[in-house]
Amino acid sequence: MFDMIIIGAGTAGLTAAIYGLRAGLSVVVLEEFIYGGQIANTPDVENYPGIEKISGADFGITLYEQAKKYGALIKFEGVKNIKLTGQVKEVSTNKTTYQGKTVIIANGAKRRKLGCKGEEEFSGRGVSYCATCDGAFYKGKEVVIVGGGNTAVEDALFLANNCQKVHVVHRRDSFRASQVLVDSLKARENIIIHYDSVVEEISGTKSVERAIIKNLKDNTATELTISGVFVAVGLEPDNSIYQSEILLDKNGYIQAGENCKTNVEGVYAAGDTRTKTLRQLVTAAADGAVAAFEAGNYINQMQIQA
Repeated sequence: MFDMIIIGAGTAGLTAAIYGLRAGLSVVVLEEFIYGGQIANTPDVENYPGIEKISGADFGITLYEQAKKYGALIKFEGVKNIKLTGQVKEVSTNKTTYQGKTVIIANGAKRRKLGCKGEEEFSGRGVSYCATCDGAFYKGKEVVIVGGGNTAVEDALFLANNCQKVHVVHRRDSFRASQVLVDSLKARENIIIHYDSVVEEISGTKSVERAIIKNLKDNTATELTISGVFVAVGLEPDNSIYQSEILLDKNGYIQAGENCKTNVEGVYAAGDTRTKTLRQLVTAAADGAVAAFEAGNYINQMQIQA
């Protein structure tokens, strides 16, 4: 039995592992995909205290190696079932069942989809959810990026370095992104901004060739001849597996405050998966540290009672 089972090897999960291991606890980290989480797709990180600039991929690698150095057992297995009530927690994957005294849920959030015609059909054939992963395939071509937050604007700037033209489609009349990014976006000559607009349809033959965007104010439609559509319209949690035991809010995020405690004793939520006002790299790291600290306290109390 492990002292701590951590679900997710992103910033929150790996930070929790480091803090747990340094406290002398036995830790296993379960990750379905790749370590690093969403930050691995960010080309440049410039707002993490103490690090002036680093790529998201390098940040994730460094964090992973640090956790491994302290002895983290990291298993690349997807969680299929959970039993979290009671003193012994059980987390089952497609390979085995792990038992633990505490569980830290740090599974992050997944990319939100547009829901428009053609999106599913052309996913992987011109529709992408990671500009830094797939942007190089569109050098010299014309593409669309959908969204208005920091990620969308960062992706647009990244794509503009290689693409002939980048159309930014945003459903509002102003951006939610930081002003310094918006100023950079507006200064780029090969970026065209379509305010108050949404992508209504994506089409083509074998791959994406066209996108129809609709203006929400006057209902006019514009057909763009493009080769790719990059979606950056935010994140959504993937917490349905926990809803039978863990309280979720109306948007599906785990209800947990700054102490990262859920409604179940010995179960904590850290990072983007929990209810919070700011989802950033630094807050994910802070959550991981807090969750591990609280889990350690819980284990100590269990031992005292025993």
